[in-house]
Amino acid sequence: MTDTDRGTQRDRDSAFYLFTQQNLPACKPVLTPEWVFMTFLFIGFIFIPVGLVTLRASHSVVEIVERYDIGCVPEPFRINKVSYIQDDSIPKNCSLSFKVPKYMKAPIYIYYQLDNYYQNHRRSDKQLLHGQNQHGISSCQPVEVNNDRPIIPCGLIAWSLFNDTFTFIRNRAELKVNRKNIAWKSDREHKFGKNVYPFNFQNGTLIGGGKLNPRIPLSDQEDLIVWMRTSALPSFRKLYGRIEKDLDVDDVVVVHLMNNYNTYSFGGKKKLVLSTTSWLGGKNDFLGLAYVFIGSSSVTIAVVFTLLHLLSQRH
Repeated sequence: MTDTDRGTQRDRDSAFYLFTQQNLPACKPVLTPEWVFMTFLFIGFIFIPVGLVTLRASHSVVEIVERYDIGCVPEPFRINKVSYIQDDSIPKNCSLSFKVPKYMKAPIYIYYQLDNYYQNHRRSDKQLLHGQNQHGISSCQPVEVNNDRPIIPCGLIAWSLFNDTFTFIRNRAELKVNRKNIAWKSDREHKFGKNVYPFNFQNGTLIGGGKLNPRIPLSDQEDLIVWMRTSALPSFRKLYGRIEKDLDVDDVVVVHLMNNYNTYSFGGKKKLVLSTTSWLGGKNDFLGLAYVFIGSSSVTIAVVFTLLHLLSQRH
């Protein structure tokens, strides 16, 4: 055998050659009826218990949802709610109360929920991190500049910052709300600059939502950071704070709120949500129901396949 023949033989024995010629050893399972039956049965016996455990965890979450956008409008303005919310001379303070249905263990998370609300996606992430020296903020239009000076933060998302406020009273004593660390740590440290401060914000003729303290850097403006993480769906919740005291069953909680935010002009809804958490997070039955559905379907398919196989053997 010549050297050329030996080289050719080595090439043919190489993994690359075997792979390209599809000569590598491979596992080729034979799909026998017994194998198919056991596979579907195994999936069902795994998914159904997991789904039931997930549903149980979801049902252990205590959640209170109170809509307040309608009830906080004075009776004379119920016909024209837009004029009420746009008139600064009308007080926007409002109160609502609710009774705690079940024991709620701290921390109790406070959310505001908006429905029929589509958050705008025009913003400049580079400006949030680097400040007004950063160019390329055309995506912020039409809230880009005011009086020939840049707006920080620019864009319609920041301009429409949610600005309702809530105070919670139980037994005539105020429940302290912890509003620290409500934003993602990655957002605070990597998306919003520690040396970037609000500038020329909400100073135009058309005022949107809340205002920002110009002495506090954007990385510490957690209300803004939470708001700027935009939602993909028209109904969403955003974290407002945490109550770090337990609430007992039948406790009456009074909420004093400022109904500042305008959702009336586009038919939106505002809700206040108090919720505990489980090891899986908040209340959501979808994941558990999905597991149970898939598991039940697998068991059903396994039974059907088995019956079809047994019936076919009789003929």
